[in-house]
Amino acid sequence: MFLYAAVVLPVIPIVMWSFSFRWAYPRLVPEWSSRAWDYVFGQQNIVDAIITSIAVSTAVTALSLVLGYTAAKALGTREFKGKTAVEIFILLPAIVPVISAVMGMQGIFTRLYLTDTFLGVVIGHTVFTMPYMIMGLSSVFRNYNMEYEQAARTLGADRWSVLMEVTVPAIFPGLVVACLFAFVVSWSQYLLTLMIGGTAVETLPMLLFALMGSGDYAVASAVSIVFILPVLILLVLTSRFLTTNGVASGGINQI
Repeated sequence: MFLYAAVVLPVIPIVMWSFSFRWAYPRLVPEWSSRAWDYVFGQQNIVDAIITSIAVSTAVTALSLVLGYTAAKALGTREFKGKTAVEIFILLPAIVPVISAVMGMQGIFTRLYLTDTFLGVVIGHTVFTMPYMIMGLSSVFRNYNMEYEQAARTLGADRWSVLMEVTVPAIFPGLVVACLFAFVVSWSQYLLTLMIGGTAVETLPMLLFALMGSGDYAVASAVSIVFILPVLILLVLTSRFLTTNGVASGGINQI
């Protein structure tokens, strides 16, 4: 109950602001108006920013999964010398201040002609989502029994069949959570997108920061709700999926 209150209560003033025309002290409620929402639904640049954000975050999540799956499995199922050092190295993008890392990335991306491009933004986001994907999946694989894969291979299954019919069903709840983390991290990136994508790639956080600086709190609040809503929907769907399946991360009950 406390968790729901902590999530919902801060959103209530934003919702009220989004339907306000003016909210001056000491009024407890604003003067109501749908002006902000009329503006949001009538602006093509907001729709374009939403589509761009979804495209970037989806591509980043898929790329992080493809690149991080093998590393996560190795870290979760094997013990080897220097494992702690490898884990620290993987966590560096999440530890190092974003501004420091992005300034270095910008110089490299400029030389590779990746600045002001969709691909450059996706690659830049992926650098910062990889720690969440790899460490999230590796924790799932720590509870994973490799003997199921060995048994499947003994029965004649090829690598693809083992992956899709044994491994993925076993780790699926944890896989969903790791992908959700990667999506949310990418969805909320502002500074990296600004410095790598420039004005060529406009995502919803960039548009939101510009509106917050304009002083039009009603429109900024409406766009904030649009920004928050997809993440809340994903969180609710993920929570219900995990509850419905009743499978602990890394469990084998679905097979």
